[in-house]
Amino acid sequence: MDKVLGYIDYGKKNATLVAGGTRGSDKGWFVRPTVFANVKDDHRIANEEIFGPVQSILKFDDTDEVIHRANKSNYGLAAGVVTDSLKEAKYYSKKLRAGTVFVNCHHKISTTSPFGGFKDSGIGRELGEEGINLYLESKTVIENLD
Repeated sequence: MDKVLGYIDYGKKNATLVAGGTRGSDKGWFVRPTVFANVKDDHRIANEEIFGPVQSILKFDDTDEVIHRANKSNYGLAAGVVTDSLKEAKYYSKKLRAGTVFVNCHHKISTTSPFGGFKDSGIGRELGEEGINLYLESKTVIENLD
């Protein structure tokens, strides 16, 4: 939790706190959902995986800019697209470099679908058939039967 609070402190110094920004309680490991506006591309809260309830809001001019900026990140665990157009959902899902793209939902995961990131967001996949392969060892035996 200290790491998440460190990101929040960074955000308070470099962006505009819109909501949250504090611990949820004196007990436990809870952080209030936090939203920052006026976030810049080079801010840590826009570039790193926080793994906490922290949302950074960045302005953009067109959707190609959004895709370019999102893909510029060193991370690619997941992306989210909100749209009423199936054509747009397919377009963004194809263009975004993320292991999972959520369309009109968040963190809705099936145990039969592989889950894992691209780039610096991990190696391999959990869940699904690809996740099982992590626990298997392959062996090749070559015999000359002459």
